[in-house]
Order: sequence, then structure tokens, then C-alpha cells
Amino acid sequence: MKSIKRVLAKIRGKSTKTTTNGTTNGATNGTGKGASSTPAPTLVKKQQQQGQQVLAANTPGTLQLALQNRTNSSNVFAYITGLALNDGNRPIFIQADGRTVYSPPSPSQPLANVAADVAIPLGAPGNTVTATIPKIAGGRIWFVIDARLTFFVNPGPNIVNPSVTNPSDPNYNLNWTFAEFTYNDQQLFANISYVDFISIPVALTLNTTNSGTLSVPGMGPDGFLRVVDEMRAQTARDGKPWDQLIYAPNGNPLRVLNPTNLLATNGNAWSNYWDGYVTAVWNKYRNEDLTINTQAAAGNITGRVIGNELQLGAAGSFSPPSSSDIFTCSTGPFQTGQSLARDGVIPRLAAAFNRSQLLNTPGNQFPNGGNPGTYYQDVTTNHYSRAVHAVQKDGRGYAFPYDDVVPDGGQDVAGTLHAGDATLFTIAVGGN
Repeated sequence: MKSIKRVLAKIRGKSTKTTTNGTTNGATNGTGKGASSTPAPTLVKKQQQQGQQVLAANTPGTLQLALQNRTNSSNVFAYITGLALNDGNRPIFIQADGRTVYSPPSPSQPLANVAADVAIPLGAPGNTVTATIPKIAGGRIWFVIDARLTFFVNPGPNIVNPSVTNPSDPNYNLNWTFAEFTYNDQQLFANISYVDFISIPVALTLNTTNSGTLSVPGMGPDGFLRVVDEMRAQTARDGKPWDQLIYAPNGNPLRVLNPTNLLATNGNAWSNYWDGYVTAVWNKYRNEDLTINTQAAAGNITGRVIGNELQLGAAGSFSPPSSSDIFTCSTGPFQTGQSLARDGVIPRLAAAFNRSQLLNTPGNQFPNGGNPGTYYQDVTTNHYSRAVHAVQKDGRGYAFPYDDVVPDGGQDVAGTLHAGDATLFTIAVGGN
């Protein structure tokens, strides 16, 4: 979910993805069996795991949100979900009035209906609706056009989120998206997430007391269809199933999934996609040093391939990753939890694979040897992420799980906002 050189401190955040029970948003997908994305720790936990400093701030108990309708529809609804930090991390919704907290009770059976009205109407195009949130972890602001979303509650309680991979989910054929945030005692941290899919444009603006106005403009109204066109063009170029990432019921593109989500319906989709690139990387580093700057207490870790393992000192050895390992960033050699040093290496190594930097970065230094101009230059790369970044107005967007990895002093490419003195958080849907 992790590294950005933060203002005033080193903050490493990671998007809280759609996850299984017991994770940051206490949510499951579709039938309650879990989503394609893997669990992610909370923002503060991730910072602590990687030996990074957490901003010391004293944020107010609530924060005002402005929800803007920049679509062409008068039938747009927003939903706000998350874990109430001041109420035992209980899953909550914000009700239709934009301010009343609803904490669903734990039902006796899975897939219980949500008893309260939690759909916040945004009104006509150009309208802005104000909402107020308490301290929330794993928060999401959902938007749906010309429909309403259906949430469920499982025993726990756990909120069952809409799914883009479960055809039986009532939201499967609806046009929806979300942005992610955490609002805790230290700061508001937010991002536009394309980690699971891309569809409707979203833009973020954060007004602060002393930190100025921060913004992530997102993509324009044509951005989504440009990604659709590029996925089709990439399949024409390399014969790989990029066009299968496009979900188009009735022939009309509704969303483009990330490469990992294609595995839910086509388990062999990427079976050997990265093999040639991984072999070339392993051959290169049999004879050259590779250095990972963990950007944390472990510092620089240097190693080489010995036998068939990449040996990286205190971080341990890494076997050659599969295509699934690279796209998910969380399986095989990229499983975290063994040591702080290894947890510092994994995000940076996984990001270097997804961005195809490992063969073309001067000095073999990661992430500090590269810059966004060197990303995605190999014919074998994460073309979904490449296309998503290409359609953003400023190139910033969270397109794979470790997309917030940047060189020391480098510019954020993941489309994140964070401040300990936030006064107004504006989320606009539609791109107009």
C-alpha cells in the first residue's frame, strides 16, 4: 500500500484497497468472500513498520467535506464509509444528510441490508453538497451515476463493499468509483485510487490553515475512454490480453480493470508475461550490484543474484517473481512481514518491476536513480499503469499498489494529499 518524501516529515502512505475481513476498512467485496486486492495496514501502522516518522499534529474532531457534481447527470449519489477511530474502529456510514453517523449492528447472518439511508444526493450538475466526518481510518468516498449503490453488512460487523469482479454483485453493472482517505489525530491523507480499476474522473482539493491549497486534478472527461483506446492498441501491439481489462456490458465501456483483477476470470491471463524481463534482470544482476534505498532506518541495501536468488543482505533473498507476484505486489517474494529491512525493500523493488526500471536506471539505484521520465519505457511493463498516468492532467494517480514509491526529494506521482491542518476537503466527480 509505500513511500513518499513528505513535507515536514517522511510519510509513507498506502492506499486502503478493497479488502477482505479484518483489514483497514473492515470490508469484503461482493458476496463477502473477499476481493482481488490484498489487505493493507493502516497509514500509521505502515509508517511505523517502515521506521518512518508520523506527523505530530492535533487535528479537530471533525472535518468538513465538499462533494461536487461535475458530471452531466442530476442523478449522482455519494457514500462515505470507513472505520470510526474514536469508536473502537467500528465500521460506519455517513447518512444521507451528510453529517449523521450510522454504525450498523452486527447481523446474525451475512449480507444483511443497511437499515439507514446512506446515499447522499449531489443534486444538479455544478452543485456542491457539504458533509462532515469524524476521525476515520480506511475511509472511502464513493460516487455512482444514474443509480444507487447497494452495500451489505456481514457479522462482525463488516461492511460488504461493491465489487468489480463479482458478476452477482448488484453494483457490478453500475457506473461508480471512489477516492480513499484517512483522517486521524495526525492528518488527513487522501488519494485518487486507480489500483483496482479506472472509470469516472475524480479530483481532490485540500484547503489548509498554513499549508496552502493542495490539489490532485485527476483526469478530464475523456480520460477513461483514452485508457480504453490504449488498452486495445496495446493488445494490437503485443498480443497480450490488455483489451480484456475493459468491461463493456452491452458494448459500452464501463470500467477498465487492473491486470490483477483479470485473474479473477482468467487465471492464466498473465502466466508468462514478465518471464523474459525477469530473466534479463536476473542475468544483469549476476554481474552488477543492485542497490535499494529503503528510505528508512535500514538505509541502502546492496546485493546481487547468486544462484537463482537475489541476495539483499538484511532484507534476505528474493526468488524470481511471477507475473502475478509483480502485478499484485504482495505474493511470492513480495510478501511483507518478515523484517523491517525486507518490508523497506519490497515496495521499491515491486515498483521498479511494475515501472520496468531495473534494466535502464543509471547506477542501478532504486528508487533514487530514476525519475518518472524513465518509467514504463520497456516493451514489457505495467501498461495499465502507464496508460492511467498518461491521461491524468498532471500525471499523478495511484495505479498499482506501490505507486507512491518515489526518489528522495522526488515529486509525488500517486496523486496523494496530506496535511495536519486541513480545513476543507473537496472531492469532485465527473471531470467537467
